[in-house]
Formats: sequence, structure tokens, C-alpha cells
Amino acid sequence: MPLQKSVDLLVIGAGINGAGIARDAAGRGLTVLLCDQGDIGGATSSASTKLIHGGLRYLEQYEFRLVREALREREVLLALAPHLIQPLRLILPHDKAQRPAWMIRLGLFIYDHLGGRKRLPASHALDLNSHPGGRPLIPGYGKGFVYSDCRVDDSRLVILNAKDASERGAEVLPRTQAVSARRFQDHWLVDLESENAENSGTARARAVVNAGGPWANQVLYETLQIIPDHLVRLVKGSHIVVPAMFDHDDAYLFQNPDGRIVFAIPFEGNHTLIGTTEADFQGDPATAEITPEETSYLCECSNRYFSRKISPDDVIWSFAGVRPLFDDGAGDATSASRDYLLEFNGGADRAPLLSVLGGKITTYRSLAEEALERLSAALGSDSRPWTSGTPLPGGDMEGADFSTFLESTIIRFPWLPDDLRLRYAHAYGTRIESLLDGINDMNGLGENFGGGLYSAEADYLIREEWAQTADDILWRRSKLGLTAPPHTRDRLAQWLRSKA
Repeated sequence: MPLQKSVDLLVIGAGINGAGIARDAAGRGLTVLLCDQGDIGGATSSASTKLIHGGLRYLEQYEFRLVREALREREVLLALAPHLIQPLRLILPHDKAQRPAWMIRLGLFIYDHLGGRKRLPASHALDLNSHPGGRPLIPGYGKGFVYSDCRVDDSRLVILNAKDASERGAEVLPRTQAVSARRFQDHWLVDLESENAENSGTARARAVVNAGGPWANQVLYETLQIIPDHLVRLVKGSHIVVPAMFDHDDAYLFQNPDGRIVFAIPFEGNHTLIGTTEADFQGDPATAEITPEETSYLCECSNRYFSRKISPDDVIWSFAGVRPLFDDGAGDATSASRDYLLEFNGGADRAPLLSVLGGKITTYRSLAEEALERLSAALGSDSRPWTSGTPLPGGDMEGADFSTFLESTIIRFPWLPDDLRLRYAHAYGTRIESLLDGINDMNGLGENFGGGLYSAEADYLIREEWAQTADDILWRRSKLGLTAPPHTRDRLAQWLRSKA
């Protein structure tokens, strides 16, 4: 039977901003429908540098408001999802040919104090001749600095927001595209097309949020038939993953002669994530790929600092995503603002529309809170903000203390191998109890597809997290695609077909 749904709010786009808005709205008692033409968090939100950070380099662009907001959110998110978001120390080797030491010290002092840092240690200078962080570097980098941020599994952060929205009553429809819309005085009628015939049909909504990310312009022009005052600027960022370049848990921030900075971050065990590039992008964001030139650029950035040299042949995995930056008219992609704009379109004679232009993963929660405040009058809602103190699914551990929680899983599930227990604890947090409900030994995990993926987990991801394809499971619900043997994907795809 075709979908016929009436809701308070229809959110188009289930990236981090759309999922965050849907979660906030559902928690305020609004009826919500969240749809996306692809997988949840399947585009830009799964192609980030995997950081929750204030954006140290944005200080040079005088974006103090954005950095302050991001630093405050860093503290909030660390408490809401301690299993998924982990503190990270970043080493900044001092290159005398780049930014002077006094400028870096000043920037780090501001960074430490701008956002009310509480949980994370402060920055300080390093002697890289004696510090372990100096060992992987080429000779000559004797002085450096270290500061704090956090890392995150970006696509799982989106999933957790969508999951919480669903548990609070929202309907979540992946692979469901908003193809056309008609606007009336007090509502929208939006036509949806889905791979699942039951999700195709018409949704009636009192208000619409355009959180289309890099497709936001297309949603405005083609779906909603709106000529906006502002647009998004598409900027592609690419990353490479190589075998581990160092044997400690800190990351690096490198300054480059062209003025850009590049991160080198511990990633999924014995790997290093290096990125990102920035270049204006034209075309369909779904087609974005890293170019040979970008791969070479990132290898050269790494070789400028690390003793062990890499080439494109060393790249195990690479990915590219298109960031929808608010178009502030900046001359080049690097200097374009990372701030966001919420553009409201509506009035007494037309149903409201709110478009999300720009934004970054770190500020998604505060962006969602602001979006609901902007929509409250139109929707007749006077509910108060609530998300800053409510953990995301799996994050409800005492004192937001992941280490203590991990120790409890050793007692609770002694039969789990250490590496599998650690991955489950990080990915699912306290929801590990649901994942392993009724399972008492390794045999209970079912078929081993390879790489530590068992059918019990795959069943959970289908049942609880909208996974439908092998790539949903191997690359977005997890990163097992990076280490699983070649046969895993084919065997998993075959198993999924048998369940369809």
C-alpha cells in the first residue's frame, strides 16, 4: 500500500544535520519523517576526517564564534557518546618555514580557553628530540606543540542520531527520495519514491527541513521549486589510508608550504588516515572520487614530515566526499567559511521551509537546536532544548567513563576475544547488551563472514540500524571493509540476498 503519512516535520536528508534535527524534533514531541535518497549518513557525513574539533586553523580566518561553538560542542558530545567519541592528542611539529612559533602558541592559548575546556588536557610545547612523537619524524623537527581534540566514527554518529530519533517516534526512511512537492498555506505535500514500494507515496507535513547537504541546492530548485537567497558551495575533500606510520595513539597536524594543513590520524588499528584536500567541485556529489593528483599530494605531505616514505602504491583505501559549505563568496575553497546558515522561508500565507546551508559534524547538535528554535513559532511548539544532557544510544554509562564500562564488559562477556569486545564496546556502548542478548559463547555469534564479522551482528544491524547492503555493514555501520579478507563482502552479499 502506498505511503500516506501526515507529520509535523519532514526532514529531507539523513546526514548528520538531518538526523540531528530529526532527533531533536522527535524528542520535543513532534511527529517526524526523515528520508534520504541513499543510506543514512551515506554521503558527506561518512567521508570526513573523523574529528570532533574546534578547528584550530579557523582562528586564522577570525571565525571565533564558530570555533567557540565547536569547542563547546566538543565537550558536550564527548559526554553524550563516550563510547564513540574518544579524546585525541595532536602533535604539531614546528616548521620554521611556516607559521612562526609565537603565532602557534597564541593560537593554542586561545584554543584552550575559548570554549570552556573541562575534560581535555591543555596544550603545551614539546621537545620532539625526546618525546615519542618525534621518533617517526625526519631529523630537524626538534620543537613542537601538542593539543587536544577528539576523534569519532562519523557514519556511526549519524546512525545513533537516527536511531534515537526513531526510538522517540520518528519514522526513518533510507533510500527514499523526495522527488516533488506542492506548497500550501499551512502544509506541504511531498511525493516520495523509494526502493521499497511501501515507502513510496505522499507525505503531508506542516513544515519541511532541507538538509540535503551537497544536494541542498538541487532540493531547493528541483524538488521544492524555491529560489533561495543563498546557496551552498561544493568543496571536495579526499583522504588516503596507509599502513600505520607510527606506533603511538597521538595524531599529527602538519603545516604545508601552500598554507594548508593535513592530519595524520591513527585509524582502525594498524592504519593511518591522512587528509584532507580541498577543491571546488562541479557535478553530482555521488560521483566524487579522489584523483591521482590528490593521492600524490597527500603522499608528499606525509613524506615532508615522516621518515618512512610512502607512494600511491602504499594506499590501502581512499575516499572523497563533497562538503556543502555556505557560499560566503570566498575566493578559494580553503578560505571558505565552515560556518552554517539556517535560511527560513515562510510566512502567514505559505508553509514553512528551513534550509541548512553549510555546517560541520562537530556543531550538528547545536545547529539542530537552533533549527528547532527557528521552527518553534511556525509549529506552535514551546518545548525547551533537551539534547545537551541526553546521551546518544549506547552512551548512557556512569560518569561517561568508557574505561570503567570496558572493564565491566570483560566481566560480563569473558568469552569474547579482546579485540572483538573492544570493537563492540566502542561501536555499541551499552547497547552491547542488545547485540549479545541470549548469546553465551562464540558459537552463538553465528556464521563468521571473516574479519570479525558474525551473522549475529549483521542481523542486529539489519534489525536495528537500517542496514541493507554489504557496504552498509562493512563501511558505514563498521569499517571492517578495511581489514576483512576479500571473500567477506561476497559471502555477506550472498547471505543478505538469502534473507531478502
